[in-house]
Amino acid sequence: MSLAFLYDRIILLEGDKMFEYMGDRISKAIKNIKGLGTITEENISEAMREIRLALLEADVNYQVVKEFVNKVKEKALGLNVAQSLKPEEIFIKLVKDELIELLGKEYEALKINNGNTMLMLCGLQGSGKTTTAGKLANYLRKKHNKKPLLVACDIYRPAAIDQLVEIGKSLNIPVFTKGKISPLEIIKEAQIYAKENNLDYIIIDTAGRLQIDEQLMQELEDITTNFKIDETILVIDAMMGQDAINVINGFNNKLKLTGTILTKLDGNTKGGVALSVRHLTNIPIKFVGDSEKMDGLREFYPDRMAERILDMGDILGIAEKVESVISEDEAKDQISKMRKGKYDLEDFLNNIKQIKKLGPLENILKMLPGARKMGLNNINIDPKQLSHIEAIINSMTPKERRNPAILKASHKKRIASGSGVSVEDVNRLLKQFESMKDMMKKMSNGNMKMPF
Repeated sequence: MSLAFLYDRIILLEGDKMFEYMGDRISKAIKNIKGLGTITEENISEAMREIRLALLEADVNYQVVKEFVNKVKEKALGLNVAQSLKPEEIFIKLVKDELIELLGKEYEALKINNGNTMLMLCGLQGSGKTTTAGKLANYLRKKHNKKPLLVACDIYRPAAIDQLVEIGKSLNIPVFTKGKISPLEIIKEAQIYAKENNLDYIIIDTAGRLQIDEQLMQELEDITTNFKIDETILVIDAMMGQDAINVINGFNNKLKLTGTILTKLDGNTKGGVALSVRHLTNIPIKFVGDSEKMDGLREFYPDRMAERILDMGDILGIAEKVESVISEDEAKDQISKMRKGKYDLEDFLNNIKQIKKLGPLENILKMLPGARKMGLNNINIDPKQLSHIEAIINSMTPKERRNPAILKASHKKRIASGSGVSVEDVNRLLKQFESMKDMMKKMSNGNMKMPF
Protein backbone atom coordinates (compact mmCIF):
# COMPACT_ATOMS: atom_id res chain seq x y z
CA MET A 1 0.00 0.00 0.00
CA SER A 2 1.45 3.36 -1.02
CA LEU A 3 2.07 6.26 1.32
CA ALA A 4 -0.13 8.46 -0.84
CA PHE A 5 -3.03 5.99 -0.54
CA LEU A 6 -2.82 6.08 3.27
CA TYR A 7 -2.17 9.75 3.69
CA ASP A 8 -4.69 11.41 1.39
CA ARG A 9 -7.52 9.56 3.12
CA ILE A 10 -6.43 10.34 6.64
CA ILE A 11 -5.51 14.01 6.27
CA LEU A 12 -8.86 14.82 4.67
CA LEU A 13 -10.79 13.39 7.35
CA GLU A 14 -7.96 1.59 17.11
CA GLY A 15 -8.55 -2.64 16.59
CA ASP A 16 -12.25 -2.73 16.03
CA LYS A 17 -13.18 -6.25 15.04
CA MET A 18 -16.72 -5.78 16.27
CA PHE A 19 -19.48 -6.77 13.82
CA GLU A 20 -17.09 -7.38 10.89
CA TYR A 21 -18.24 -10.92 10.16
CA MET A 22 -21.89 -10.09 10.76
CA GLY A 23 -21.60 -6.98 8.60
CA ASP A 24 -20.02 -8.92 5.77
CA ARG A 25 -22.85 -11.46 5.82
CA ILE A 26 -25.53 -8.75 5.82
CA SER A 27 -23.81 -6.83 3.01
CA LYS A 28 -23.59 -10.02 0.95
CA ALA A 29 -27.29 -10.69 1.49
CA ILE A 30 -28.21 -7.19 0.30
CA LYS A 31 -25.86 -7.49 -2.69
CA ASN A 32 -27.86 -10.52 -3.88
CA ILE A 33 -30.90 -8.26 -4.35
CA LYS A 34 -28.95 -5.99 -6.72
CA GLY A 35 -30.32 -5.98 -10.24
CA LEU A 36 -33.80 -7.16 -9.28
CA GLY A 37 -36.69 -5.16 -10.68
CA THR A 38 -38.90 -5.15 -7.60
CA ILE A 39 -38.96 -6.38 -4.02
CA THR A 40 -41.09 -9.49 -3.61
CA GLU A 41 -41.41 -12.07 -0.85
CA GLU A 42 -39.77 -14.62 -3.13
CA ASN A 43 -36.67 -12.61 -4.07
CA ILE A 44 -35.90 -11.34 -0.56
CA SER A 45 -36.44 -14.66 1.25
CA GLU A 46 -32.83 -15.76 0.72
CA ALA A 47 -31.52 -12.37 1.83
CA MET A 48 -33.62 -12.48 4.99
CA ARG A 49 -32.37 -16.00 5.71
CA GLU A 50 -28.74 -14.82 5.39
CA ILE A 51 -29.39 -11.85 7.68
CA ARG A 52 -31.11 -14.06 10.26
CA LEU A 53 -28.15 -16.48 10.29
CA ALA A 54 -25.65 -13.62 10.48
CA LEU A 55 -27.37 -12.16 13.54
CA LEU A 56 -27.73 -15.53 15.29
CA GLU A 57 -24.08 -16.40 14.65
CA ALA A 58 -23.11 -13.01 16.10
CA ASP A 59 -24.84 -14.11 19.32
CA VAL A 60 -27.81 -11.76 19.00
CA ASN A 61 -30.73 -12.90 21.15
CA TYR A 62 -33.10 -15.20 19.23
CA GLN A 63 -36.23 -13.16 20.04
CA VAL A 64 -34.47 -9.96 18.91
CA VAL A 65 -33.46 -11.63 15.62
CA LYS A 66 -36.99 -12.85 15.01
CA GLU A 67 -38.51 -9.40 15.57
CA PHE A 68 -35.83 -7.70 13.47
CA VAL A 69 -36.27 -10.00 10.47
CA ASN A 70 -40.07 -9.81 10.61
CA LYS A 71 -40.05 -5.99 10.75
CA VAL A 72 -37.66 -5.62 7.82
CA LYS A 73 -39.61 -8.12 5.75
CA GLU A 74 -42.97 -6.55 6.56
CA LYS A 75 -41.78 -3.04 5.68
CA ALA A 76 -40.01 -4.19 2.51
CA LEU A 77 -43.09 -5.95 1.16
CA GLY A 78 -45.32 -3.01 2.05
CA LEU A 79 -43.32 -0.54 -0.02
CA ASN A 80 -44.14 0.85 -3.42
CA VAL A 81 -40.67 1.29 -4.84
CA ALA A 82 -40.35 4.43 -6.95
CA GLN A 83 -38.83 3.92 -10.37
CA SER A 84 -35.99 6.27 -9.48
CA LEU A 85 -34.90 3.98 -6.65
CA LYS A 86 -33.25 0.59 -6.86
CA PRO A 87 -34.56 -2.31 -4.74
CA GLU A 88 -31.18 -2.82 -3.02
CA GLU A 89 -31.10 0.89 -2.03
CA ILE A 90 -34.51 0.61 -0.43
CA PHE A 91 -33.63 -2.66 1.28
CA ILE A 92 -30.35 -1.43 2.74
CA LYS A 93 -32.13 1.65 4.12
CA LEU A 94 -34.71 -0.57 5.79
CA VAL A 95 -32.00 -2.76 7.33
CA LYS A 96 -30.07 0.30 8.50
CA ASP A 97 -33.18 1.93 10.05
CA GLU A 98 -34.06 -1.25 11.94
CA LEU A 99 -30.47 -1.63 13.18
CA ILE A 100 -30.60 1.94 14.51
CA GLU A 101 -33.90 1.13 16.21
CA LEU A 102 -32.36 -1.95 17.83
CA LEU A 103 -29.30 -0.07 19.00
CA GLY A 104 -31.36 2.60 20.73
CA LYS A 105 -32.35 5.21 18.09
CA GLU A 106 -30.38 8.15 19.48
CA TYR A 107 -27.17 8.84 21.35
CA GLU A 108 -27.78 9.13 25.11
CA ALA A 109 -25.33 11.65 26.56
CA LEU A 110 -23.73 11.32 29.96
CA LYS A 111 -25.35 13.55 32.56
CA ILE A 112 -23.17 16.57 33.36
CA ASN A 113 -24.45 19.13 35.86
CA ASN A 114 -23.42 22.77 35.90
CA GLY A 115 -22.19 22.20 39.44
CA ASN A 116 -21.02 18.89 40.91
CA THR A 117 -21.91 15.55 39.33
CA MET A 118 -21.52 12.12 40.90
CA LEU A 119 -21.24 8.92 38.88
CA MET A 120 -21.02 5.38 40.22
CA LEU A 121 -19.51 2.56 38.18
CA CYS A 122 -20.57 -0.98 39.01
CA GLY A 123 -20.03 -4.36 37.41
CA LEU A 124 -18.71 -7.88 37.81
CA GLN A 125 -15.05 -8.56 38.50
CA GLY A 126 -12.96 -8.61 35.32
CA SER A 127 -15.29 -6.35 33.32
CA GLY A 128 -12.67 -3.57 33.07
CA LYS A 129 -14.41 -1.30 35.58
CA THR A 130 -11.32 0.32 37.12
CA THR A 131 -9.72 0.99 33.74
CA THR A 132 -13.03 2.41 32.51
CA ALA A 133 -13.09 4.80 35.50
CA GLY A 134 -9.80 6.27 34.26
CA LYS A 135 -11.04 6.47 30.68
CA LEU A 136 -14.19 8.28 31.79
CA ALA A 137 -12.19 10.80 33.81
CA ASN A 138 -9.94 11.41 30.81
CA TYR A 139 -12.97 11.81 28.52
CA LEU A 140 -14.71 14.28 30.86
CA ARG A 141 -11.60 16.42 31.18
CA LYS A 142 -10.85 16.49 27.44
CA LYS A 143 -14.35 16.65 26.00
CA HIS A 144 -16.24 18.64 28.63
CA ASN A 145 -13.48 20.53 30.42
CA LYS A 146 -14.48 18.96 33.76
CA LYS A 147 -12.21 18.49 36.78
CA PRO A 148 -12.77 14.85 37.75
CA LEU A 149 -11.95 13.03 40.97
CA LEU A 150 -11.54 9.26 40.99
CA VAL A 151 -12.72 7.60 44.22
CA ALA A 152 -11.37 4.16 45.18
CA CYS A 153 -14.22 2.19 46.77
CA ASP A 154 -13.20 -1.31 45.69
CA ILE A 155 -11.85 -2.30 49.09
CA TYR A 156 -11.91 -6.06 48.47
CA ARG A 157 -10.01 -6.89 45.29
CA PRO A 158 -6.27 -7.08 45.91
CA ALA A 159 -4.41 -4.13 44.35
CA ALA A 160 -7.65 -2.49 43.08
CA ILE A 161 -6.85 0.73 44.94
CA ASP A 162 -3.24 0.69 43.74
CA GLN A 163 -4.41 0.16 40.15
CA LEU A 164 -6.69 3.21 40.31
CA VAL A 165 -3.91 5.30 41.87
CA GLU A 166 -1.53 4.33 39.04
CA ILE A 167 -4.16 5.19 36.43
CA GLY A 168 -4.69 8.57 38.11
CA LYS A 169 -0.94 9.26 38.08
CA SER A 170 -0.66 8.40 34.38
CA LEU A 171 -3.44 10.87 33.57
CA ASN A 172 -2.52 13.47 36.18
CA ILE A 173 -6.01 13.13 37.65
CA PRO A 174 -6.47 13.04 41.46
CA VAL A 175 -7.53 9.81 43.16
CA PHE A 176 -9.16 9.82 46.61
CA THR A 177 -8.34 6.80 48.79
CA LYS A 178 -8.85 5.97 52.46
CA GLY A 179 -7.75 2.35 52.45
CA LYS A 180 -10.20 -0.38 53.37
CA ILE A 181 -12.73 1.52 55.45
CA SER A 182 -16.47 1.68 54.71
CA PRO A 183 -17.25 2.84 51.13
CA LEU A 184 -19.91 5.18 52.58
CA GLU A 185 -17.28 6.91 54.70
CA ILE A 186 -14.88 7.08 51.74
CA ILE A 187 -17.49 8.79 49.52
CA LYS A 188 -18.51 11.19 52.30
CA GLU A 189 -14.89 12.34 52.73
CA ALA A 190 -14.33 12.39 48.96
CA GLN A 191 -17.16 14.91 48.59
CA ILE A 192 -15.48 17.22 51.09
CA TYR A 193 -12.12 16.80 49.32
CA ALA A 194 -13.72 17.54 45.92
CA LYS A 195 -15.35 20.72 47.23
CA GLU A 196 -12.11 21.95 48.85
CA ASN A 197 -10.15 21.34 45.64
CA ASN A 198 -12.73 22.63 43.12
CA LEU A 199 -13.24 19.19 41.56
CA ASP A 200 -16.65 18.95 39.90
CA TYR A 201 -17.13 15.35 38.68
CA ILE A 202 -16.80 12.46 41.14
CA ILE A 203 -16.34 8.98 39.63
CA ILE A 204 -16.77 6.16 42.14
CA ASP A 205 -15.05 2.83 41.37
CA THR A 206 -17.02 0.25 43.37
CA ALA A 207 -16.30 -3.37 44.24
CA GLY A 208 -17.05 -6.19 41.84
CA ARG A 209 -17.77 -9.87 42.31
CA LEU A 210 -17.40 -12.96 40.16
CA GLN A 211 -21.20 -13.10 40.21
CA ILE A 212 -24.09 -11.08 41.58
CA ASP A 213 -24.56 -11.65 45.32
CA GLU A 214 -26.54 -10.11 48.17
CA GLN A 215 -23.54 -8.48 49.88
CA LEU A 216 -22.45 -6.69 46.69
CA MET A 217 -25.95 -5.43 45.92
CA GLN A 218 -26.55 -4.24 49.47
CA GLU A 219 -23.33 -2.21 49.41
CA LEU A 220 -24.29 -0.55 46.12
CA GLU A 221 -27.85 0.08 47.30
CA ASP A 222 -26.51 1.73 50.45
CA ILE A 223 -24.47 4.12 48.29
CA THR A 224 -27.46 5.11 46.16
CA THR A 225 -29.61 5.53 49.30
CA ASN A 226 -27.13 7.73 51.16
CA PHE A 227 -25.87 9.88 48.27
CA LYS A 228 -27.36 11.67 45.28
CA ILE A 229 -25.92 9.61 42.44
CA ASP A 230 -26.52 11.30 39.07
CA GLU A 231 -25.38 8.37 36.92
CA THR A 232 -25.31 4.67 37.80
CA ILE A 233 -23.39 3.00 35.01
CA LEU A 234 -22.89 -0.74 34.61
CA VAL A 235 -19.63 -1.82 32.97
CA ILE A 236 -20.15 -4.98 30.91
CA ASP A 237 -17.60 -7.21 29.20
CA ALA A 238 -18.94 -7.56 25.63
CA MET A 239 -17.35 -11.00 25.37
CA MET A 240 -19.90 -12.33 27.90
CA GLY A 241 -22.40 -12.82 25.11
CA GLN A 242 -26.08 -13.19 26.04
CA ASP A 243 -25.27 -13.73 29.73
CA ALA A 244 -24.76 -9.95 29.76
CA ILE A 245 -28.54 -9.47 29.56
CA ASN A 246 -29.08 -11.39 32.83
CA VAL A 247 -26.29 -9.40 34.51
CA ILE A 248 -27.78 -6.07 33.37
CA ASN A 249 -31.26 -7.03 34.56
CA GLY A 250 -29.83 -8.30 37.86
CA PHE A 251 -28.13 -4.97 38.61
CA ASN A 252 -31.01 -2.89 37.26
CA ASN A 253 -33.60 -4.58 39.45
CA LYS A 254 -31.75 -3.28 42.50
CA LEU A 255 -30.09 -0.06 41.35
CA LYS A 256 -32.09 1.47 38.47
CA LEU A 257 -29.19 1.82 36.04
CA THR A 258 -28.94 4.93 33.89
CA GLY A 259 -26.69 3.34 31.28
CA THR A 260 -24.10 0.73 30.35
CA ILE A 261 -20.57 0.77 28.98
CA LEU A 262 -19.51 -2.18 26.82
CA THR A 263 -15.82 -2.99 27.14
CA LYS A 264 -13.37 -5.13 25.15
CA LEU A 265 -14.90 -4.47 21.76
CA ASP A 266 -11.38 -4.55 20.34
CA GLY A 267 -11.25 -8.28 21.06
CA ASN A 268 -12.80 -11.18 19.18
CA THR A 269 -16.28 -10.47 20.49
CA LYS A 270 -19.10 -11.18 18.07
CA GLY A 271 -20.85 -7.95 19.01
CA GLY A 272 -24.32 -9.45 19.33
CA VAL A 273 -24.78 -8.22 22.87
CA ALA A 274 -24.78 -4.60 21.61
CA LEU A 275 -27.73 -5.40 19.36
CA SER A 276 -29.61 -7.06 22.22
CA VAL A 277 -28.95 -4.84 25.24
CA ARG A 278 -31.18 -1.85 24.53
CA HIS A 279 -34.05 -3.85 23.06
CA LEU A 280 -34.23 -6.36 25.92
CA THR A 281 -33.39 -4.11 28.89
CA ASN A 282 -34.34 -0.59 27.69
CA ILE A 283 -31.07 0.65 29.21
CA PRO A 284 -28.93 2.76 26.87
CA ILE A 285 -25.37 1.97 25.89
CA LYS A 286 -23.54 5.23 26.61
CA PHE A 287 -19.99 4.25 25.67
CA VAL A 288 -17.98 1.41 24.19
CA GLY A 289 -14.40 0.61 25.09
CA ASP A 290 -12.35 -0.14 21.99
CA SER A 291 -8.79 -0.34 23.36
CA GLU A 292 -6.84 -0.59 26.59
CA LYS A 293 -5.47 2.93 26.13
CA MET A 294 -6.85 5.73 28.29
CA ASP A 295 -8.41 7.38 25.22
CA GLY A 296 -10.03 4.11 24.16
CA LEU A 297 -13.58 5.10 25.08
CA ARG A 298 -16.08 6.02 22.38
CA GLU A 299 -19.52 7.60 22.65
CA PHE A 300 -22.16 5.18 21.40
CA TYR A 301 -24.12 6.58 18.46
CA PRO A 302 -26.67 4.01 17.16
CA ASP A 303 -26.73 5.51 13.64
CA ARG A 304 -22.94 5.50 13.31
CA MET A 305 -22.72 1.94 14.61
CA ALA A 306 -25.37 0.79 12.14
CA GLU A 307 -23.43 2.40 9.30
CA ARG A 308 -20.24 0.67 10.40
CA ILE A 309 -22.00 -2.69 10.50
CA LEU A 310 -23.15 -2.09 6.92
CA ASP A 311 -19.68 -0.90 5.80
CA MET A 312 -20.89 2.67 5.24
CA GLY A 313 -18.02 4.02 7.31
CA ASP A 314 -17.92 6.53 10.15
CA ILE A 315 -16.70 9.82 8.69
CA LEU A 316 -17.99 11.77 11.72
CA GLY A 317 -15.95 9.48 13.95
CA ILE A 318 -12.84 10.18 11.90
CA ALA A 319 -13.56 13.91 11.97
CA GLU A 320 -13.81 13.83 15.77
CA LYS A 321 -10.49 12.02 16.04
CA VAL A 322 -8.86 14.55 13.73
CA GLU A 323 -10.36 17.48 15.69
CA SER A 324 -8.69 16.15 18.83
CA VAL A 325 -5.20 16.64 17.35
CA ILE A 326 -5.55 19.50 14.86
CA SER A 327 -7.21 22.87 15.41
CA GLU A 328 -9.65 24.49 12.97
CA ASP A 329 -7.13 27.24 12.21
CA GLU A 330 -4.41 24.70 11.40
CA ALA A 331 -6.80 22.81 9.12
CA LYS A 332 -7.76 26.00 7.26
CA ASP A 333 -4.10 26.94 6.88
CA GLN A 334 -3.28 23.53 5.41
CA ILE A 335 -6.21 23.65 2.97
CA SER A 336 -5.04 27.08 1.82
CA LYS A 337 -1.52 25.73 1.26
CA MET A 338 -2.88 22.72 -0.65
CA ARG A 339 -4.93 24.94 -2.96
CA LYS A 340 -1.91 27.12 -3.71
CA GLY A 341 0.40 24.12 -4.13
CA LYS A 342 2.54 25.35 -1.22
CA TYR A 343 2.09 22.31 1.02
CA ASP A 344 5.65 21.14 1.80
CA LEU A 345 7.55 18.41 3.65
CA GLU A 346 7.58 20.53 6.81
CA ASP A 347 3.77 20.45 6.81
CA PHE A 348 3.84 16.76 5.98
CA LEU A 349 6.10 16.02 8.96
CA ASN A 350 3.77 17.90 11.32
CA ASN A 351 0.80 15.96 9.95
CA ILE A 352 2.55 12.63 10.45
CA LYS A 353 3.08 13.50 14.11
CA GLN A 354 -0.61 14.39 14.39
CA ILE A 355 -1.70 11.19 12.64
CA LYS A 356 0.29 9.09 15.10
CA LYS A 357 -1.75 10.60 17.93
CA LEU A 358 -4.95 9.25 16.35
CA GLY A 359 -3.97 5.68 17.19
CA PRO A 360 -3.17 2.74 14.89
CA LEU A 361 -3.71 3.75 11.24
CA GLU A 362 -5.50 0.52 10.40
CA ASN A 363 -8.24 1.50 12.88
CA ILE A 364 -8.76 4.81 11.07
CA LEU A 365 -8.90 3.06 7.69
CA LYS A 366 -11.59 0.70 9.00
CA MET A 367 -13.83 3.73 9.55
CA LEU A 368 -13.78 4.68 5.85
CA PRO A 369 -16.87 3.90 3.72
CA GLY A 370 -16.40 0.57 1.92
CA ALA A 371 -13.41 -0.37 4.08
CA ARG A 372 -14.29 -4.06 4.16
CA LYS A 373 -15.00 -4.07 0.43
CA MET A 374 -11.55 -2.57 -0.24
CA GLY A 375 -9.93 -5.04 2.15
CA LEU A 376 -8.88 -2.31 4.58
CA ASN A 377 -10.32 -4.15 7.59
CA ASN A 378 -7.58 -6.79 7.43
CA ILE A 379 -4.63 -4.46 6.92
CA ASN A 380 -1.81 -4.37 9.45
CA ILE A 381 0.38 -1.29 9.15
CA ASP A 382 3.85 -1.39 10.64
CA PRO A 383 4.36 1.81 12.71
CA LYS A 384 8.00 1.69 11.56
CA GLN A 385 6.84 2.84 8.11
CA LEU A 386 5.93 6.25 9.51
CA SER A 387 9.07 6.32 11.65
CA HIS A 388 11.21 5.81 8.52
CA ILE A 389 9.42 8.69 6.78
CA GLU A 390 9.94 10.92 9.82
CA ALA A 391 13.64 9.99 9.92
CA ILE A 392 14.09 10.88 6.23
CA ILE A 393 12.42 14.28 6.58
CA ASN A 394 14.23 15.02 9.86
CA SER A 395 17.54 14.40 8.07
CA MET A 396 16.79 17.27 5.69
CA THR A 397 17.55 20.92 6.39
CA PRO A 398 14.56 23.30 6.87
CA LYS A 399 15.34 24.77 3.44
CA GLU A 400 15.24 21.31 1.82
CA ARG A 401 11.94 20.47 3.48
CA ARG A 402 10.37 23.67 2.18
CA ASN A 403 11.72 23.13 -1.34
CA PRO A 404 12.66 19.49 -2.02
CA ALA A 405 13.25 20.36 -5.70
CA ILE A 406 16.73 21.62 -4.74
CA LEU A 407 17.81 18.16 -3.59
CA LYS A 408 20.69 16.79 -5.66
CA ALA A 409 22.26 13.32 -5.60
CA SER A 410 24.81 14.32 -2.93
CA HIS A 411 22.03 15.72 -0.72
CA LYS A 412 19.99 12.56 -1.07
CA LYS A 413 23.00 10.43 -0.16
CA ARG A 414 23.52 12.50 3.00
CA ILE A 415 19.83 12.23 3.91
CA ALA A 416 19.80 8.46 3.35
CA SER A 417 22.88 8.03 5.52
CA GLY A 418 21.44 10.22 8.28
CA SER A 419 18.11 8.38 8.37
CA GLY A 420 19.42 4.83 7.98
CA VAL A 421 17.64 4.12 4.68
CA SER A 422 18.70 3.79 1.05
CA VAL A 423 18.81 6.56 -1.55
CA GLU A 424 16.03 4.64 -3.35
CA ASP A 425 13.83 5.05 -0.28
CA VAL A 426 14.47 8.80 -0.28
CA ASN A 427 13.60 9.04 -3.99
CA ARG A 428 10.46 6.95 -3.47
CA LEU A 429 9.26 9.23 -0.68
CA LEU A 430 9.87 12.37 -2.74
CA LYS A 431 8.02 10.92 -5.72
CA GLN A 432 5.04 9.81 -3.63
CA PHE A 433 4.93 13.16 -1.86
CA GLU A 434 4.75 15.05 -5.17
CA SER A 435 1.97 12.74 -6.42
CA MET A 436 0.05 13.17 -3.18
CA LYS A 437 0.57 16.94 -3.21
CA ASP A 438 -0.84 17.15 -6.74
CA MET A 439 -3.84 15.00 -5.76
CA MET A 440 -4.51 17.14 -2.68
CA LYS A 441 -4.45 20.32 -4.75
CA LYS A 442 -6.98 18.91 -7.20
CA MET A 443 -9.26 17.63 -4.45
CA SER A 444 -9.16 20.83 -2.38
CA ASN A 445 -9.97 22.86 -5.51
CA GLY A 446 -12.90 20.59 -6.32
CA ASN A 447 -11.35 19.27 -9.53
CA MET A 448 -11.31 15.67 -8.42
CA LYS A 449 -13.81 13.37 -6.75
CA MET A 450 -13.08 12.02 -3.31
CA PRO A 451 -11.64 8.50 -3.47
CA PHE A 452 -14.47 7.00 -1.42
